[in-house]
Amino acid sequence: MRIGIIGVTGYTGSELLRILLHHPGVHVTYVTSHSFAGKPLAEVHPHFQGIIDLTCQKFEVEEARRETDLVFCALPHGESMEAVAQLYRAGLKVIDLSADYRLHRAGDYRTWYQREHTVPELLGQAVYGLPEFNREKIRRASLVANPGCYPTSVLLALAPLTRQEGLVDWNTLVVDAKSGASGAGRVPSPVLHYPECTENFRAYRVAVHQHAGEMEQELGMLLGKTAAFTFVPHLVPMVRGILSTTYLTLATEMQEEDIREVYRNYYSEAFFVRVLPQGLFPETRNVYGSNFCDLGLHRDRRTGRLILISALDNLVKGAAGQAVQNMNLMLGIEETSGLKFVPLRP
Repeated sequence: MRIGIIGVTGYTGSELLRILLHHPGVHVTYVTSHSFAGKPLAEVHPHFQGIIDLTCQKFEVEEARRETDLVFCALPHGESMEAVAQLYRAGLKVIDLSADYRLHRAGDYRTWYQREHTVPELLGQAVYGLPEFNREKIRRASLVANPGCYPTSVLLALAPLTRQEGLVDWNTLVVDAKSGASGAGRVPSPVLHYPECTENFRAYRVAVHQHAGEMEQELGMLLGKTAAFTFVPHLVPMVRGILSTTYLTLATEMQEEDIREVYRNYYSEAFFVRVLPQGLFPETRNVYGSNFCDLGLHRDRRTGRLILISALDNLVKGAAGQAVQNMNLMLGIEETSGLKFVPLRP
């Protein structure tokens, strides 16, 4: 299969290319960059030197239609709307890694992103691309909205609990999440300037982060009712990784090992979700560079709270790796193909 990447020179785009170069069933034939059009890709990203000789092109939908069968769109939020619409209308399968097609209602973009959606008629065509609980819809989709890194870590931690009626009190849900700096993308900004972010740990967009919208949307669909909760993200002085800690109050006296069994059963066919045994908790270094999401849990007997901890690589399972997982499903390829690499450590 011929694959294209729109926006190949960002962190997510280059990570996509890195993964796809090792995929046995596809061939990257078309890459674009607005800022580096006409330049060899290896000049922009020297780690591809001697490995690939593709040249960055200016995006042209007709060229994409001639050269590809499926396209990843790795443009920034707000810039994907029109490009994705053009590709979809040209008959191509599309996976969008921005947030532009994750929300179901156009009005929600005004709420969470302070902008109007320019192609609202396509929102109903997009499938939310979290394979672990949307697998069959993704197989049939032509347009997939790849989830954000924070939502992937949080929704994978919470999804099994939605199957167990009365297990937790959903009104008590609080999420405390930490991200490495690459989650903000490649374009520099003052807060990501090395002297500003190193040796520092700060909260940002407290209770108003835009990813809360898609988390509440998808959790609400799983629960069958409105799901609002407190979400506080933090920037950690590391390059990659997401660690999310979620707190809920238990509504039953269910034992910790029984809750863990709920998780094991739910993810019994999910290769990339690893439910850790009692006493072990996720660490970002144990998923670094991989498509795994590690989950750990603890029942606090003293307070009656359930504590969930999840870790993933924000550029892989939180972005490019998950997008390839979605591609495999859309193309009828084995879901884990090209993704079964061991995390990097140390």
